[in-house]
Amino acid sequence: MKTVWQMVKVFLLFTGCTILFYYSLVWFHREYEYYHRYDEPGGSAVKVSTTESAPPDWLNRLLFFYRDGE
Repeated sequence: MKTVWQMVKVFLLFTGCTILFYYSLVWFHREYEYYHRYDEPGGSAVKVSTTESAPPDWLNRLLFFYRDGE
């Protein structure tokens, strides 16, 4: 009987932790569901990248990739 009671306690603990984990994931999903990551930044943001008018030489671009890990 003692073993059965221990099994019931472990089952209830496992079920409670699983339910708590599930609802915490649901809460995080609802919190960040409508978070707009790609909106234009406000304030004094500065654009740090530019586009080149002519395509770069492929060998120089490849060497740049290997050197800087871009």
